[in-house]
Amino acid sequence: MKNICILLSGSGTNLQNIAECISRGEIQNAKINLVIADRDCYGLLRAENLGLNSILIKRGKTFTEDLVNAIPENTDLIILAGFLSILNESFFKEISIPIINIHPSLLPKFGGKGMWGNHVHEAVLKNKETESGASVHFVTEEIDAGNIILQKSVQISENETAETLAEKVHKIEYEIFPEAIKKIINFID
Repeated sequence: MKNICILLSGSGTNLQNIAECISRGEIQNAKINLVIADRDCYGLLRAENLGLNSILIKRGKTFTEDLVNAIPENTDLIILAGFLSILNESFFKEISIPIINIHPSLLPKFGGKGMWGNHVHEAVLKNKETESGASVHFVTEEIDAGNIILQKSVQISENETAETLAEKVHKIEYEIFPEAIKKIINFID
C-alpha cells in the first residue's frame, strides 16, 4: 500500500476526487495518509468529512521546516492539489519523495510564478489560444517546469470566458489527475 500526502490551499475538489477514486478502487494500492493545508480553507473541512487526517501549517518564517517535519516518514508520494505555496530549495534538500502537481494549462505554456487559477485562463484567452487544458507534472525547484506526466486539451470556443474555460479545464483535471497518480504509484518501489 502506497501512502499519499496531499497538500492544498483551497476548496479541495481534487482531494475529493482522488479520495473517491481510491475508495472506488480506481486508484489501487494507495491511501491518503495526511492532508496538509497552508491556510484555513474548505479543503480541511472536506478532508475531515472524508475521515482523513489533516493539519494546518500557516505560512511564516518556519513554514518549510514545519512542512518537512509534518510529512509522515512513510509517505511514498506527495500530491499538490491546488497548493499555492512555493516549495523552496530547502524543502527539496530535505524531501526526496516524488512530488506531482496539476496545473490548469498545457505546460510549458502559461506556467510559472503568478500563473494559477483564473490568472492562467485570463492569460490563455488574452493570447487568443485555440486550446487549453491541464497538465500533471513532477514538481521541481523551478515552478511548473518538471517533466510532464499527462496532459489533456480542450478547445476554446468563440465566446469563452475565464470562468467557462475554468469549468472545462477542471473537468479534465478530474480525469487526468487519477490517471497520473496510478502511473506514478505503479513505478514507486
